[in-house]
Amino acid sequence: MLLRIGRFDDLDERKLMDIYSESNFENTDYFFPDLEDKKEAVRKVEEGFLGFLKDEFFSQSGSEYWVLESDGVWVSALRLSRIEKGLYYLEALETRPDYRRQGHAASLLDGVIDELKKAGPFRICDCISKRNTASIKTHEKCGFSIVSEAGYDYLLNESDDHDYGLEYRFIS
Repeated sequence: MLLRIGRFDDLDERKLMDIYSESNFENTDYFFPDLEDKKEAVRKVEEGFLGFLKDEFFSQSGSEYWVLESDGVWVSALRLSRIEKGLYYLEALETRPDYRRQGHAASLLDGVIDELKKAGPFRICDCISKRNTASIKTHEKCGFSIVSEAGYDYLLNESDDHDYGLEYRFIS
């Protein structure tokens, strides 16, 4: 089932953090390098992540979380920000580690694209690390194309040579 979430209060925080568990663990070294208790470090990373969603992401008009749910488990998620009419920026596409390699991210992307098509023409832009071949392949499978050698983050207004810029374009 595809879920479209437009308010922080509608998130199931635990289910969402389970999707990002691997990334959150990896981020402990970046955000809390001196904290030896990894459980505490993960808790702090999750707290910061949820704080960002509540205070920054959902406070911007047109920001939504999209989640793919299967048998009550949130298996894949992404953030989508409307930059302007017909232009969206996608980020944080991730699948729970125990549900990977089963096509869930592609199903989520396809579902979001199908929903957006109902409103008319649009573009979705994304930047993906050049080393993340799995995500690049998933995006291409769903109709995205690499359009630049440097990814452009529409929310931060900056580019990064470590990323590719990808785009999905729908013209009705």
